[in-house]
Amino acid sequence: MKKISIVIPVKNEQNVIENVVLGLVEVLLENNILYEIIVVDDYSVDNTKQILQKLAAEDKNIKVIDNYLRPGFGYAIKVGLENYSGDYVVIYMGDGSDDPKDIVKYYKKLEEGYDCVFGSRFMKGSKVVGYPVIKLIFNRLGNWLISLLFNIKYNDVSNAFKAYKREVIESIKPFVSNYFNITVEIPLKAIIRKYKYAVIPINWYGRTSGVSKFKLKELQRKYLFSILYVWLEKILLKDEVKKND
Repeated sequence: MKKISIVIPVKNEQNVIENVVLGLVEVLLENNILYEIIVVDDYSVDNTKQILQKLAAEDKNIKVIDNYLRPGFGYAIKVGLENYSGDYVVIYMGDGSDDPKDIVKYYKKLEEGYDCVFGSRFMKGSKVVGYPVIKLIFNRLGNWLISLLFNIKYNDVSNAFKAYKREVIESIKPFVSNYFNITVEIPLKAIIRKYKYAVIPINWYGRTSGVSKFKLKELQRKYLFSILYVWLEKILLKDEVKKND
């Protein structure tokens, strides 16, 4: 059986992280999926780390790692992607916004032979609850720009919650994005290298506790950088980008 690694970057999520991790474990065990959960603590100053250490002591498949790079979502993702051992890897949010049952769908698609599985919150069969209106507008504009530049129909590239085979992640390193913009760099690098991906509907739930670390105004230029960086790689280095046909 293939093992799936779930990388969860967290910062100050003491109110929800236990339920997030235990909810994942419950679903994975119910479906007999071999797993490891790697939670990367991104310089939390509340009780997040203590809660995680307790969970790790009770389940050997839960690992807690400090972000040993600089503070930031992207740095925490990089740490997780340097320390997982599974055949497959999923990036999962620690704020309770992702549905653990969707990981089972991801796993089954990877088992079918896909190299990546991308969820969409904006297609038939998906469910979105409590998405902030302003953030939604910028999300749709940003994903429209990505679709135009890369000539793809996938409409939720910026969502972090995605799954990859190990060989995909290893082939697209290193990552240059250090914040939430890493969520567009990773899938776009896989797409331009012609990896086979499936798109499925997923559920998303707005946070009910804690404070969002997503700062829209600060991140706009970072997202634009990552999009243009991969686009230029596609255009200018097309002969050097690995083909996976």
